[in-house]
Amino acid sequence: MSSEIRHLLVIGIGAGDPDHLTLAAVKALRRADVFFVLGKGSEKDSLTRLRRDILDEHVGTGCRVVEADDPWRDRSQDAFAGYADAVHDWRRRRADVCEQLIRDELAPGRCGAFLVWGDPSLYDSTIAILEDIRRREQVAFEYEVIPGISSVSALAARHRINLNRVGRSVHITPGRRLSESLPNDDGDIVVMLDAHESFRHLAGSGIWIYWGAYIGTPDEILVSGPLDEVSDRIRRVRAEARAEHGWIMDTYLLRLHPDGAEG
Repeated sequence: MSSEIRHLLVIGIGAGDPDHLTLAAVKALRRADVFFVLGKGSEKDSLTRLRRDILDEHVGTGCRVVEADDPWRDRSQDAFAGYADAVHDWRRRRADVCEQLIRDELAPGRCGAFLVWGDPSLYDSTIAILEDIRRREQVAFEYEVIPGISSVSALAARHRINLNRVGRSVHITPGRRLSESLPNDDGDIVVMLDAHESFRHLAGSGIWIYWGAYIGTPDEILVSGPLDEVSDRIRRVRAEARAEHGWIMDTYLLRLHPDGAEG
């Protein structure tokens, strides 16, 4: 058996727009011998197609792609009870799949790549999963991370706003913990992974919302304004989009405007 080490690239490919790829990401794509793609079922086929479009454009149609099914994740838990256990169980089973891909589909001395939506360091499991596999010591490899444009950065750009205001902080939280993050008089709040539309509980707060779904894709939806005025609209278009596509990924910024006029 060869003693050469396997090498992996974790490449951030942006929030959905193929033009979000950085030059570093394009160079990394061209280094890889094989690309690993975990499919998320027929309802999210568009995400796999976007990855393949990126590879066709920047690597060529003859590149080697190995697909595997992403393990099922229990999403029946409510916003708090059992959530962490469900995520840890899913990550363990996902690590099993990735370990097999690396062992069986990547020869020693060769380079493989995982294409990660947004930025690999922000609300993504790939880095943690690779660390889990390394701790198992069943397959040896090294890896590097290439940053990407996150949905948070893309959201701010599409709404033409700054994420932060002078001298103030920005807090990033999953939707299930939004209530713990309020009030946040020192800064603004970015909310991700909010399947339960937690913003609906903030009526009368004077908060503005900058909301976006499918950011950077042809299906992009943007809504902004005082939360009391646009909350129902967001909930309506969100439900319509989810029904049409079978899934939704959205992100939003909450900002308290003292005079109610900034935006």
